Amino acid sequence: KDTNGEVLWVWCYPSTTATLRNLLLRKCCLTDENKLLHFFVFGQYRRTWFYITTIEVPESSILKKVTHFSIVLTTKDFNPEKYAAFTRILCRMYLKHGSPVKMMESYIAVLTKGICQSEENGSFLSKDFDVRKAYLAGSIKDIVSQFGMETVILHTALMLKKRIVVYHPKIEAVQEFTRTLPALVWHRQDWTILHSYVHLNTDELEALQMCTEAMAMGKLHKEMGQLIVQSAEDPEKSDSQVIQDIALKTREIFTNLAPFSEVSADGEKRVLNLEALKQKRFPPATENFLYHLAAAEQMLKI
Repeated sequence: KDTNGEVLWVWCYPSTTATLRNLLLRKCCLTDENKLLHFFVFGQYRRTWFYITTIEVPESSILKKVTHFSIVLTTKDFNPEKYAAFTRILCRMYLKHGSPVKMMESYIAVLTKGICQSEENGSFLSKDFDVRKAYLAGSIKDIVSQFGMETVILHTALMLKKRIVVYHPKIEAVQEFTRTLPALVWHRQDWTILHSYVHLNTDELEALQMCTEAMAMGKLHKEMGQLIVQSAEDPEKSDSQVIQDIALKTREIFTNLAPFSEVSADGEKRVLNLEALKQKRFPPATENFLYHLAAAEQMLKI
């Protein structure tokens, strides 16, 4: 963003599509009219993760005609801490040299060797940023403290692969909250379901849909809700221990589903035997949940 208030797309390596470019400009806070600066944001669009660090240019910088700038990294993996650290290093380089050449050298070094030297404070090492630490960076206990027994609604939605929409006036709060949600279904360890920064834009919202019937609650959900609350309220338990407790209870749910499955005709996977499930005469909410869980796990006969 220059001293005239214009936001310019200055440099890119390698090339990108016009669609992704427009999206990144929208995510970059430099185009916001409210002038609120978001120092670091991240999100996902069509299986591509983006990480954006934005800083204000001090008067001492070589960039005399620039007031702010953003550096964007696009990747295929989820690791906010890793790319926040790397983009901060790139920002310092751009502030000092005013040219993308030095940034490019560091980018190539990390890409090929997993390491680059920071002029101020040591080295950046890719191996220092374990993806499991990124998965555990949020706080399950904080979520449970906010929602109590209703946390089971979030758990059920995630189990059934439904969409959860989170709104908050501060993007940082949305990102901190949403990045933790996939941990409720730890057995999948799938953070590709996370879209932590979505604008009310047709292209970004086209896949969102309503879900009602599959979310009916029963005894099974009450038991899960009680376990989540009891575990999270235990002051001696860490977030990772709470996640483990939820994962063990989730495994019990899959154990309940196992007797109603059979090997498919092609012998490649197990599929739901709907008649066997109906004969068990579960309460309607439990039967409905197990059916939709089987659908989420791709266990329905085609």
